[in-house]
Amino acid sequence: MVKISSGKQDVVIIGGGLSGLSAAKLLTERGLKVMVLEARDRVGGRTYTVQGPEFQYVDLGGAYVGPTQNRILQLAKELGINTYQVNEKEQLIHFVKGRSCPFNGPFPPVWNPIAYLDYNNLWRTLDEMGKKIPADAPWSAERAIEWDNMTMKELIDKLCWTRVARDFATLFVNVNVTSEPYEVSALWFLWYVRQCGGTRRIFSTTNGGQERKFIGGSGQISERLAERMKDRVKLNSPVVRLEQTEGTIRVETLHGEEYEADYVISAIPPTLTQQIHYSPPLPPLRNQLIQRVPMGSVIKCIVYYSRAFWREKGLYLLRNAQ
Repeated sequence: MVKISSGKQDVVIIGGGLSGLSAAKLLTERGLKVMVLEARDRVGGRTYTVQGPEFQYVDLGGAYVGPTQNRILQLAKELGINTYQVNEKEQLIHFVKGRSCPFNGPFPPVWNPIAYLDYNNLWRTLDEMGKKIPADAPWSAERAIEWDNMTMKELIDKLCWTRVARDFATLFVNVNVTSEPYEVSALWFLWYVRQCGGTRRIFSTTNGGQERKFIGGSGQISERLAERMKDRVKLNSPVVRLEQTEGTIRVETLHGEEYEADYVISAIPPTLTQQIHYSPPLPPLRNQLIQRVPMGSVIKCIVYYSRAFWREKGLYLLRNAQ
């Protein structure tokens, strides 16, 4: 038996991650009646902080913030969540072919002068190409069609002369978008890196994308937003159907609950929208697009040691292992 929620909502938001809950906060502050429907038994989406007696807390999902990410930093400040700067005083290690190579800075050193020139040419060219792509309309770039029909693997092979640069360029794609170079469009990847401030900033710790982490974990942001919303956030409520009629939108969950609203905001990954039935149906071209934009896959491993022995040797962490 279908259960109808009490009262019509101004807005129903699908997804209780950072985007959905931030939207809910802004709309609620403007006096609108909002309901957030989250499929999982927790909020946070791609941020996920786990607590335990041995390690206090650990981020199993997204964790880092840096310069230019001002909106989430401001939101965290408003919620009373502070950050700390990631340590980068000691040397990093680039481990390749059984050898450990200590270095400082975002990129490992290259001793071969030809490979060094190749490195510089790669980063400079990627940044120059990115600057030619409009932020709000990448498809309007002069060479958009050409670059969109080219994978990053094809671009890397075209730009790099040496195996060293080619291998690191492959790793650069792996780390940033959790995909293989042959899986992503050159236009999209160049646009993505450009929006993050360029190759150096996206890969750097200090003054880069990995500069800071949240004290207590990034999951606190969503949890505190949900606490403010109280009964306006429904967990274990995966949306399975949206029906738009004249004057209203009917939202149905897997468990038969129904909500009515004037507007619906989808704040879930695009690929998950394919699990929802729409009436009237979405445009076929949009469905084809979503089918061709899969999510990347990555495994995150966290290891704790009783003693930070590597710092005694002047080292920071093991990075870019191959």
